[in-house]
Amino acid sequence: MPKVEIHPQGVFVEVEQGTLVSEALAKAGIQILLPCGGQGRCGRCKVVVEKGDVRRRSISRLSPTELEQGYALACQTLIESDVVVFVPPQEELIKHKLPSEKAVAERITLPFPCDWQSNPFVRAFYLDIEPPSLADNTTDFERLKRELTRQYNVTELIADLPVLRNLAQTLRKADWKVTAILEMHNWARKGPPRLIDVRPGDVTDRIFGVAVDIGTTSNVVYLVDLSTAQVVDTAAEYNKQISCGEDIISRIVYAKRPGGLEHLQRLVIQTINELIEQLCQRNGIEPEDIYFMTAAGNTTMIHLFLGLWPEPIRLEPYIPTVRHPLPVKASELGLRINPEATVDCLPSVGSYVGADITAGVLSSRTFETEKLTLFMDIGTNGEMVLGNFDWLISCACSAGPAFEGSGVKSGMRATVGAIEEVWINGNTYEPTYRTIGDAPPEGLCGSGIISLLAEMFITGVMDKGGRINRSLNTPRVRVGDHGPEYVVAWKEETRHKEEDIVITEVDISNLLRAKAAIYAGFRTLARAVGVQIADVEQVLIGGAFGKYLNIEKAIQIGLLPDMPWDRFKFLGNTSALGAYISLVCPEMREKVVEIAEKMTYLELSADNTFTEEFTSALFFPHTDIEAFPSVKKILEGRGVR
Repeated sequence: MPKVEIHPQGVFVEVEQGTLVSEALAKAGIQILLPCGGQGRCGRCKVVVEKGDVRRRSISRLSPTELEQGYALACQTLIESDVVVFVPPQEELIKHKLPSEKAVAERITLPFPCDWQSNPFVRAFYLDIEPPSLADNTTDFERLKRELTRQYNVTELIADLPVLRNLAQTLRKADWKVTAILEMHNWARKGPPRLIDVRPGDVTDRIFGVAVDIGTTSNVVYLVDLSTAQVVDTAAEYNKQISCGEDIISRIVYAKRPGGLEHLQRLVIQTINELIEQLCQRNGIEPEDIYFMTAAGNTTMIHLFLGLWPEPIRLEPYIPTVRHPLPVKASELGLRINPEATVDCLPSVGSYVGADITAGVLSSRTFETEKLTLFMDIGTNGEMVLGNFDWLISCACSAGPAFEGSGVKSGMRATVGAIEEVWINGNTYEPTYRTIGDAPPEGLCGSGIISLLAEMFITGVMDKGGRINRSLNTPRVRVGDHGPEYVVAWKEETRHKEEDIVITEVDISNLLRAKAAIYAGFRTLARAVGVQIADVEQVLIGGAFGKYLNIEKAIQIGLLPDMPWDRFKFLGNTSALGAYISLVCPEMREKVVEIAEKMTYLELSADNTFTEEFTSALFFPHTDIEAFPSVKKILEGRGVR
């Protein structure tokens, strides 16, 4: 077996001949970033083969100079003999932590009345139990059941073996004064209450739950006090699966690798566990005090969370393993909360319209409004729902991570130092920009990219096809290593002073396709039910992306329909909010099931109308300028026809 020597770590590992370098590194415990899922598309897993024979399956992302220097793509290079591999310093795929704070929790409230006290999923009962005697030799479990019936009218209690194993010791150590925590019911089990835990003393005020949004890019956890139904604290962090793919397709591809699915599941469970640990430490509670979890996420994320094989999701006819998984116990997934806690994943609609959307339709109240409503969640995937209380139709399009700053030369996520808005002088073509936190610029986040594209189009720096005007008399327009580009910030202005912040024609082309897919998605939905976009009475935008979105700029590039701005409403993280509502309001948990069953799913890949709409939208703002009267007016003012 070939021996692999890895520098600078000084690690050795033996592998079979024909093993990928990336797999050898993983076996040695060395993490290397595979944002494209190991498909050789991103070129960001470069290593140097210093000695030995390898076979490069792909060199498309390597320059002639890099090949001379021994560079190879770890995910595309097979080991043929003993080799020495040097792993260059990895780029910081995640540069900043996401905000986690109680201040966010204080602003989170239930959007509609909820009688959470009358029928909660979990309840705590304090019991002062009469100890056994020769005259009363009832078993411990029957004695506990008897007191629950006598004091609280709770009957027909059941318990699983792990709880029964600890029952005798707990009762006696607590001198028979205990708190019994019961799961009163869940949507899948209509039977009697289930004993989750027995704790010494009166801890009826220490029952918690968590609502989790398992996003492709980030994971968010709400810590909820189940005795008050209030959100106590929130925590968020980037999904560790990003290292194995920045979008769901890349992760599905990664899951095909030996041990890939198990690795992806470990990563998301690790991310959530770390967030829960952070919340517990900050609020002085134990993980065992958390007795219920609801989870929302797109269909692929839920599959990876549960360890379900995701491959059929990306292959025609696009069938997931399950749309509505049955609840499982936390111990089955390795979640560090009470091992007997129920983990309840909300229902999906189809392969690409997941539980994050059903949760969003719930929390946005789209399901009960009389207004014709377009609900959108623009992230790595563009998911949208059109309808009202009477009917709902949904679809999803692959927007990719471009509008989240990934896949763009100077792109970054919306953190401190990201350029979030740009203005360009129409005479000098000089830009002015604003960064998040007013810090020196590091790159362009999604909102900054949209703002920049709109300004470049309106001022004539680029045309409607996304081609940069190289005849302009400005040093900002030049030809770089990747073709024509526009310089937003010179390197002297940036935080690290290493390279200019630019946008290239290649970037613009990718962004143009992403915005065309989103616009074509809701146009296709509207045509499918025979309505016009102009008939839409409100556009509700969920997700972190909408928080920073400039409506005017989004309309100018044709990402959003041209309609009065007051019809647009930004709602924040509707997925996490829907999971929270489902955690504390059982009747709303049932409503999510109704929403999922009611919603029609339109598969865009099988719809010729989408192809037509997509092609028409491959221009700024659109082939049909009459659909964008406000943009037409601006262009006519500049003398552009």
